[in-house]
Amino acid sequence: MKQIFYGADIFDGHTLIKDHAVLIEHDQIIAVMPVNDRPQMIKAHDLMGGILAPGFIDVQVNGGGGVLLNETPTVEGIETITRAHRRFGTTHLLPTVITDDQKILDAALDASHHAMDRVAGSLGLHIEGPFIDQAKRGAHPEHHIRPLTDVDLARLADFTKGVRLITVAPNRVMPDQIRALVDAGLKVSLGHSNANDREALAAFDAGAHAVTHLFNAMSPLEGRAPGLVGAALADRRVICGLIADGHHVAPTAIKAALNAKGPHGIALVSDAMPSAAGGPDHFMLQNRPVTRTGTRLTLPDGTLAGATITMLDAIQYLAGLGVPLADILTMATLTPARMIGVEGQFGQIRPGFSASFVHLDADLTLRGAIMDGQIDF
Repeated sequence: MKQIFYGADIFDGHTLIKDHAVLIEHDQIIAVMPVNDRPQMIKAHDLMGGILAPGFIDVQVNGGGGVLLNETPTVEGIETITRAHRRFGTTHLLPTVITDDQKILDAALDASHHAMDRVAGSLGLHIEGPFIDQAKRGAHPEHHIRPLTDVDLARLADFTKGVRLITVAPNRVMPDQIRALVDAGLKVSLGHSNANDREALAAFDAGAHAVTHLFNAMSPLEGRAPGLVGAALADRRVICGLIADGHHVAPTAIKAALNAKGPHGIALVSDAMPSAAGGPDHFMLQNRPVTRTGTRLTLPDGTLAGATITMLDAIQYLAGLGVPLADILTMATLTPARMIGVEGQFGQIRPGFSASFVHLDADLTLRGAIMDGQIDF
């Protein structure tokens, strides 16, 4: 069935377009046209103002709606997480499993493989650890951190369909291993690492093309020791994930990163935990209590334990910092799509792309969403 949407400004993944309409058929966009040229004899939806944008894409979602993937590494767990975040405009995401026992990682791998066919909006798995640096482990459990082995490489290659992204430490995983992961079809991101800039640049040369939650759990930028942060900001090939929640990164650091990378080099991520998207104030993370105080999540020792935001929260936060709207929406749509290699299907409003949109008010509150051509207002 064909449907047409009009009456709102359209953000197409690059810029805002006025006085245009979007024609879809089933779950695909088939045309973007001047509103006065729209066909008259099909089902039409007057959006009556606001902004129509591609659905948000979040590549780092540990949980939401009360569910943590590490605790519920099943198709049903992934479905609960994706449904919870969809209510806040995230139409597509990567459920994320952090450092854990191998049986948990294997279960998450298997679940993500099946969820790609069974759960609308699940694009695969983000494996964050266990091949990271203990010196920058953050909330990751120390006793499960370990080296990457040939057995691990073979296992990951077998599950390529279910994995989109893997975070590793470039001072613990060697360039030839990163190349092997890339050759197997994985996108490699660097994070949780005390690497120096030379180690980071060698990993980028080996095929890593992203950095996980820039500034957090990584060697900082100093004049004589640029670290992972400096290497990421200096390399135009690299897309940096960024948690914009007011706790993980200071406003000045956000603006510095945007000035260095631009909106095509920064992908907003939620790093969401079970408290996000309508979840509880307290939950357990691998037998450790986590508490939400305001919008901050911490372990008992004060360590940040992920975030409690959605992508919509991140967008509204950046708007409050005065970041241009088109830049913000790019960082929530096209750039994360590029980060995981799905920019030919998602993140833009153009013919041939997924008919998955969000409808925002001028103040960036969410009016509703369209998921694979199905309206949810």
